[in-house]
Amino acid sequence: MGTVHILKLCVGAEAVEDLIAWQRSRAALNADGLPHHVTRMWPKREGDVLDGGSIYWVFKGLVLARQRILRLDRITGDDGTDRCALVLDPAVIRTEPQPRRPFQGWRYLDPRDAPRDLSAARTTDDTTIPPRLLAALAEIGVR
Repeated sequence: MGTVHILKLCVGAEAVEDLIAWQRSRAALNADGLPHHVTRMWPKREGDVLDGGSIYWVFKGLVLARQRILRLDRITGDDGTDRCALVLDPAVIRTEPQPRRPFQGWRYLDPRDAPRDLSAARTTDDTTIPPRLLAALAEIGVR
């Protein structure tokens, strides 16, 4: 079928910097030192996710960053339930802001619907312009 991405709310993080700081903490790292995100459900489209897929992070209603998914690890929670650990590339790539409504869990994201990566020169959130305005500007192709 082809590459597919995963879209996920970044709960507990106000900005991309919060995600980066969390992923540098010991609690967010896999045994091999790579960041991972644990989710309850295993992707049915595993092959498509692993064919170059990324996790796109939503912060306060806006997609602002992504990370490449390197592999899926099966882990067992304290309650004995198997879960899926999305093992991620440590590089967090900022994207053009893209509005998203709240949702639970995660969703598949078609590459055609994914926001474009920002240039490497933009390494921090632009705090001089409100995120909603950034999203509106990106939507009309100004930014």
